[in-house]
Amino acid sequence: MALLQIAEPGQSTLPHEHKTAVGIDLGTTNSLVATVQSGLPTIIKDANGKSLIPSIVYYGQNNIKVGHDALSYLSTDAKNTIVSVKRFMGHTKSDIQYRESLPYAFDDHSDDIQIKTEQGLKHPIEISSDILKKLKDLAEVSLCGEITGAVITVPAYFDDAQRQATKDAAKLAGLNVLRLINEPTAAAVAYGLDQKKEGTFVIYDLGGGTFDVSILKLHKGIFEVLATNGHPRLGGDDFDQAIVELIKHDNQIAHLSHEDKRALITHAKCLKEKLTNDASAKTVIKLAGGQEISFSLDRDTFFKLTHDLVQKTIQPIRRALNDAQLSIDSIDGIVMVGGATRMMHIQSEIKNFFKKDLLNDLNPDEVVALGAARQAHTLAGNKSDQDLLLLDVTPLSLGVETMGGLVEKIIHRNSTIPIAKAQEFTTYKDGQTAMSIHVLQGERERVSDCRSLANFTLTDIPPMVAGAAKIRVTFQIDADGLLSVAAKELSTNKETSITVKPSYGLSEDQISNMLKQSFEKADEDKKIRALSEAKIEGEQIIIAVRNALDKNGNKLLTQEEITAIQSAIQRLLSALSSDNSDLITEHTKDLNTLTESFAARLMDESVSHALRGKSIDKVNF
Repeated sequence: MALLQIAEPGQSTLPHEHKTAVGIDLGTTNSLVATVQSGLPTIIKDANGKSLIPSIVYYGQNNIKVGHDALSYLSTDAKNTIVSVKRFMGHTKSDIQYRESLPYAFDDHSDDIQIKTEQGLKHPIEISSDILKKLKDLAEVSLCGEITGAVITVPAYFDDAQRQATKDAAKLAGLNVLRLINEPTAAAVAYGLDQKKEGTFVIYDLGGGTFDVSILKLHKGIFEVLATNGHPRLGGDDFDQAIVELIKHDNQIAHLSHEDKRALITHAKCLKEKLTNDASAKTVIKLAGGQEISFSLDRDTFFKLTHDLVQKTIQPIRRALNDAQLSIDSIDGIVMVGGATRMMHIQSEIKNFFKKDLLNDLNPDEVVALGAARQAHTLAGNKSDQDLLLLDVTPLSLGVETMGGLVEKIIHRNSTIPIAKAQEFTTYKDGQTAMSIHVLQGERERVSDCRSLANFTLTDIPPMVAGAAKIRVTFQIDADGLLSVAAKELSTNKETSITVKPSYGLSEDQISNMLKQSFEKADEDKKIRALSEAKIEGEQIIIAVRNALDKNGNKLLTQEEITAIQSAIQRLLSALSSDNSDLITEHTKDLNTLTESFAARLMDESVSHALRGKSIDKVNF
């Protein structure tokens, strides 16, 4: 008999109350947080006026440093300074082909990615959560209060495992995730609303570690994603690495310490950025052994060096156009997103490919976070003069294994989400009473060529001849792009379901344990608030149940049921005298569950009383 607080859907429970929400661009190289202030999306800056927060975490023996505070440790303690962790999200160790070149030591006891640090093993989800905590704290200090929730952006080509890992990281950071949205979609939101553009647009998004291309149709506030494609391991970092390899080649350097590798990457990044405005650039690199390297790079050399990398972005564009059944002439504009798109030869190549001027008048580093802030503002329940509908797509097909190791696709790639689709299957053996459902993701026809997401079993199928049973399998993808699957035998309505969460993400126990550790370190006022809220809810349910017992207990319940409910009330009263919010919540739930059937009987009695003595034609339905 929990109490309900009624509110208009999509609105605050207090109509006058403004909900503060943020948009977060959790990037491979840098991350940003933004919010809507006075109707306009605004990037939140740190105390030094910097908007870009490096996605770097340092785990020292007694402290954790995030962002700019962690930068200096790249050259002094590289093995404890984690960069580009986004590339690890939702992956296993065997997925990371280049880990031998990384300065970190990995745990050898499982294929799950665990990085050894001075503070013990760190999972990519936990590392990402520390970056998100930094952004959350930055926002709360700037906005002078707690934030209601956040919209977090992910690459369009992130699969279910990577999206779930991102949500787990946000949960661990104490963030209420209003929605995950694709980075190109967020950019379109920011661009479309600010520039009042309509038409069909290509969003070319080259970040630090991922490349996405999306084709969107913008019309009267509706953002419909027609197709998406990309490369999950291609970004600005690869252009930096190309320069590093050239420096090593020209100076005949065969071996480098991890600290020297980081130093070379830092200088390579500076050279790359200088070439955006200058025809040539020069740097002096001091290595750990005292060696100094003077290195110069001009635009032409850089362009030739990285030409193949630029070309790797063209093929996904062709595939996306083909999927959307569009020609180059159908495109009204190309929106450039991501700091890496500042490179002159990228802009030149894309301009020549589409034979159109590029739309890059918004800051490519900030546009994703600004669009996410717009969505967060609306989803938090704040009224907007520019309400918009996002129709995103799923990047990869989803299906189940059928006989012969084949994949039957139920939801095809580039299907608009949220979406639910069902398909009927049958048994292949006489008397078969169970069916294993193997959920897969990918575009290939064979199970071995696709990614396994989950397995579950539907049992208690009535024994029939082969082919007689009808099992309906339903796939449902929510607005975050996360999948749930249900299977039902239609003659008995026997059903089972699963929320797909890949086994190589964090387990619920791991997440709960991390949350518990985080809670133990929380400020005292948060503990007091949690205890206060638990006590209020417990006291309210006791009052409601006692009133109901006084009025109808003897009429609707047996003495045994009354005794059980009164015992539950006493246990809750005892818990309320303690300062243990978890214990209070547990006993509140117990009492709530115990009185569910009583509430149903009260409802039946109320309906019966209302209809008593009335003819059927006098009853208003």
